[in-house]
Order: sequence, then C-alpha cells, then structure tokens
Amino acid sequence: MTVEKILAISGKPGLYELKVQTRSGFVAESMIDGKKITVSLRSNVSLLSEISMYTYTEEKPLVDIMRAIAVKENEGQAISHKEDNAKLIAYFKEVLPDYDEDRVYPSDIKKVLNWYNMLQQKGMVSKEEPKVADAEVVKEEVVKEVKAKKEAKIEKVNKKDEKEQKPKAKAKK
Repeated sequence: MTVEKILAISGKPGLYELKVQTRSGFVAESMIDGKKITVSLRSNVSLLSEISMYTYTEEKPLVDIMRAIAVKENEGQAISHKEDNAKLIAYFKEVLPDYDEDRVYPSDIKKVLNWYNMLQQKGMVSKEEPKVADAEVVKEEVVKEVKAKKEAKIEKVNKKDEKEQKPKAKAKK
C-alpha cells in the first residue's frame, strides 16, 4: 500500500495526494473529484502513513489496519461508512479485535472505512507488506525538503539583518 504522499487535511472532506511543495505550502489533488488545491503551511495536515489508532496494547498504524481490511475483503470494498454505528463497531472488531473502545469513536471508524474505500477505488490498497525502504526514502526526502526550506528562510532573514545593520554612508559636502 502506497500512502506516503496521501494527506488528510483538517476541515476538508476526503483524502488528497501531495503533488508539489511550494514556498508557502503545497499543492494537493483531491482523490474525490481530482481538483487541485493549495494548502498553506498553517493548515492542519496529516500524512496517512503517520496516523495510528489506539489498541489496548499499543498504537496500531493506519496502514496496518487498512491492510487487515484488504485481507478481510480480499482487496475489495469494505462496508459503507454510512452504516449504523452498531454494524460499524462489529465490523471493526473483526478487523482489529483489540482496539481501545474508550478512545476510538464510531466517527474514527467511519473515517477509516471511508478512506479505505476511497483508496480501494483508486487501486491503492494491498494485502502485501509495505516496502519499508521505500517509505523511509520518501520520508527522508520530505524531511530534507523541509530542512532546506527552513535553512533558506533563515539565510534570507540573516541577509536582511546584515543590510539593516550596515550604516549608510554619508555624502561629503
């Protein structure tokens, strides 16, 4: 499952695919309708590969949960996220029997199933284990890009400070 560049943006429905980073944020494409949007750095954005859910023993990565759904459904569609809460909870218990019922709400289950079905329609779900090296390489690239942008901003600020500190030459009379 390749979800390293799939984003969930707070306040916006569905999932988005990271297309390109810009100076002030990035451009993402909606997986629902294919429209591209610009997202500022101030927006609350989560990478799907970084999201996890609570179990009684640990936090389980969302990728592993989606892989469990893919195994259960033989890479087909899961039940609709619009089913009633009792059905959703029963279904989710089959997928992840030890999830923490006190900290994982029906709304969380709905979101996971909606996201899974969205990714399944795009052919992005798989029963196979992810290639850890690929995920680490992508994560390292993103970290390098962010560090480079921060360093460029710091350098720009330092140059501006240097210009302001130099005294202006007085004209001779």
